[in-house]
Formats: sequence, structure tokens, C-alpha cells
Amino acid sequence: MRLSVLLLMFFLLSGGRLLSQTPSLSENSQISLLTCAAGDELYSMFGHTAFRVQDSVLGIDVVYNYGTFDFNRPNFYSNFVKGRLIYSLSRRSFDRFLFEYELEKRWVREQILDLSLEEKNQLLNFFETNYLPENRDYLYDPLLNNCSSITGNILKDQFGDALVFDGSHLDQQYTFRQLVRQNMDLNSWASFGIDVAFGSVVDRKATVQEHMFLPYYAMQQIRNTTKDGKPLLKRERTILDYAEITPSGFFPLSPLFWFALLLLFTAIVTYLDHKHGTRSRWLDFTLFLLTGLIGTFLLILWLATDHTSTPWNYNILWALPANLGTAYVFVFPQHLPAWFAKYLWTAISFLALMIILWVFNVQIFSPVLIPLLLTLAIRYGYLLKFTKS
Repeated sequence: MRLSVLLLMFFLLSGGRLLSQTPSLSENSQISLLTCAAGDELYSMFGHTAFRVQDSVLGIDVVYNYGTFDFNRPNFYSNFVKGRLIYSLSRRSFDRFLFEYELEKRWVREQILDLSLEEKNQLLNFFETNYLPENRDYLYDPLLNNCSSITGNILKDQFGDALVFDGSHLDQQYTFRQLVRQNMDLNSWASFGIDVAFGSVVDRKATVQEHMFLPYYAMQQIRNTTKDGKPLLKRERTILDYAEITPSGFFPLSPLFWFALLLLFTAIVTYLDHKHGTRSRWLDFTLFLLTGLIGTFLLILWLATDHTSTPWNYNILWALPANLGTAYVFVFPQHLPAWFAKYLWTAISFLALMIILWVFNVQIFSPVLIPLLLTLAIRYGYLLKFTKS
């Protein structure tokens, strides 16, 4: 017993040193994939995936977790915006890892992999090499390189063509946008913000392996993966058994409620403007300023960051970056400039083009946008009529 404890302490405290110090696993060892339920917070809303290495002979029970990030890392938030967020591989005891999920009452399931002793040691050597300080950091990508998708990459890199990801269990191959929406309430600010930030590049179908960027799909995929023609999954068990957390939204706080309210408000103000032959400059200034700010931010995400999911974002067809500069027209009481009518026709044409792109699935937009699009169309149409009068 004392020897096992000493071996475990040595194993935990010597991480990041020489590969030659990595212990050789015994026949009693096993390597498994842990899948953890989704949580309440945005960063945990899609669940989590990690590797577990156990050996009762050596007294080893540790988790290799590729989902570790540090808010205190220099330039964390600026790197997040730029698409250069760094995640790390961490290693901790299984008990400490499990404590967090027990505290949050999130289920944890374990899938033990059917591997030979040589293959187990191969994976352990890989994890230990990857855990070295110079190797543990990696460039995070929420869709292509996260804590879940990296598990499929590791298994494929380690076992090559012997490993086959069978996709017959999938009802269909979904796009990245569809996959993200499956885990979120469509009428939530988080879902709306992600939908608007995503460009048309996420509307392509994900490959069978790419579905594994979501932990639940990674768990399903392990059940449908073979190595050397035999099932990779040896045994599956539930470690923590809690009910699935289902987020409950409050409609009056949802984006659809507020956009519908804005549409109603704009329709009333526009009717009163038409009746009195005036224009509410404060409303137009606000609409142009906000859409211009959103459009400018989306353009920056598209052109000036390393995000792989934000290029070719046609949301800028309603959130026109040029609206930011055009908003000054409404600050002063003089007549609208002559060029403004052409600008309004362009803005209306862009709204029509956006609908065409939506119909032909070039980019799928959030349905929550519909009241906002109607709001802009009403106001653009009225201003166009006002310029003529």
C-alpha cells in the first residue's frame, strides 16, 4: 500500500520532466474517455470530454484534461476576441476532477477503451509528452480544435488507419451551425450572439469526425468506432448519475421579445411621423448607430482576427458598417442630403439580397432577426418616402 502511494506521488509530482520517467502500466490498467454533462454557464453549455488513466497496481488514477484555460493569462480577453485563445492540457487526480461535477450535479459517463497493454503505454507516453510545459498549450478553436474534437484527433494520430469512425449512427450529417444550435435555446441572447457572429463558413456539413467537437457526439462516436475491425469500446458505465440540466428561459428577457417590442414601437412612431409629416431623428440615429456598430464589429471579426468561424459573414447586409458613418445625418435638423436616397435604396437591396442568400442556404440566419429586419425595412422605406417629399 505504501509503495503504491509513493508511486502515485512520484507520478503526479514529476509531470513535465523526462519521458523516461513515465511509469509502465500493468495489465490491470485501463484508459477511458470521460464525458461530462452540459452545465449552466456558456463555457460548459456543450459538456466536456477528457481522458482517464487508471492502474490499480501502480495506484494511478489521473485525468488528462485538454479543456483548461486561465482567465489570468496575459491578454486573455484580447486574445479571445482575436481568435488566439490558448488552452492547455492539465493533469489532476480523478477524485479532484470529479468533485466539480458532483458539486454542480452534472452526470459523468466513462467509456473504457479496448486497448492492448502496448497501446495503453503508447497513449500514456503521448499524454506525458504532451503534458511537458513546452507542449501542453495549444491554439483553441471552438469548432475545430477544442477539448472534445482533440480526442478524436489523438486517437486517429495514435492508431492511424486501424481506427475507423463509422457514421452510420448519425441521422444525418449536420452543419456546424445546426450542431451548435442543438445545444442552445435558439431564443437566447447567447445563441443569438453566436449565430450573428458566425459566418457562412459554418453552414457546411461537418464530417463524421468533425461532429466530435461536441462531447455528446464524441461519446456516441466512440460507441461506433472500430480498431483493427473490432469495437474500440470495451465497456461503458455511469460514474455520476444526475438528470440532464435543461436551461429555462424567461421570454420577457429574450431577444425575440425585445425585437418584437422594437418592431411595434417603430411601427407606431413611423405611423405618427407619417401622420404629422415629420421624422424622428433620435430613432433613426439610434437604429443606424447600433446597426453600424454591430456591422463594424462583425467586419473586424471577419477580416482582422484569426477566428475560423467568422469569415464571410453576410449579417453585415443588415448590420451595415456604413450606417455608423451615416448616422450623423440624423443629428442635425437640416434636410436629408441628396445622396441619402441612393443609400437607402442600397440598404433595402442588401436586405433583399440577405433573404435570397437565406433561401438558397448560402448562410442560415437566426430567425430571431426577423422582427429586427422588419424594423429596418419599415424605417428605410419611410425615410425613402420622406426624402422624396
